[in-house]
Amino acid sequence: MNTQPPLNGRAAMVIGGSRGIGAAVVRRLARDGADVGFTYVSAAGAADELVAEVERTGRRALALPVDSADAAALAAAVDVVADRFGRLDVLVNNAALYPVGPIDELTVEEFDRTVAVNVRAPFVAATAAARHMTGGGSIVTIGSLVAERTVFPGYGLYSMSKTALVGLTKGLARDLGGRGIRATLVHPGPTDTDLNPADGPYSDTIRSHTALGRYAGTDEIAATVAHLAGDDGRFITGTSVLVDGGFTI
Repeated sequence: MNTQPPLNGRAAMVIGGSRGIGAAVVRRLARDGADVGFTYVSAAGAADELVAEVERTGRRALALPVDSADAAALAAAVDVVADRFGRLDVLVNNAALYPVGPIDELTVEEFDRTVAVNVRAPFVAATAAARHMTGGGSIVTIGSLVAERTVFPGYGLYSMSKTALVGLTKGLARDLGGRGIRATLVHPGPTDTDLNPADGPYSDTIRSHTALGRYAGTDEIAATVAHLAGDDGRFITGTSVLVDGGFTI
């Protein structure tokens, strides 16, 4: 009987990993046996605490302050993690901006920065990571249910940026599949985070749109990411997985 954790001996990187879904993914990948590097923008205290938490499990961790809008810095961070751990097997793209407002009131500057972080950064990180992935690998990007169903007004720019990831994921899967590298997209539904708390002012309305009548925990999103990152997901690529409690049905 194999008692080794499913990602034992592997190395992962999470872009945007200091809080919320990203932090849950870091914890889950470490629990599954991976050494994990992750980026953050401003939450240095939370990042340090997460590093210490991972290291207490016996895995290695590395936190890097990187603005995902800085393409050169992001690519360099991927190289640093691969060099530190001696390999890179899993990349999780999680960092994102969350612009909300009437489409005719959003500025070109907001558009450009949203695309830089939500679309360009996953492309930059994925192409940088792929150069280090030998003998297979997994690239998992965090999208959003709004790419499938935009229920509320004000989400036009955010929805556009997350919908673009569908095409990027398909392209990565096709181009990298010959090397055994898989690319998938996870669309979370309402998830209890500091940006979208399950007890927030609109939570009852949001919850009512789900078939299960509740928000997801961040660990539930992380569980799907871990499945796609590991060998149990080795025949899944180029597709989007909804983890939305039935929001889009």
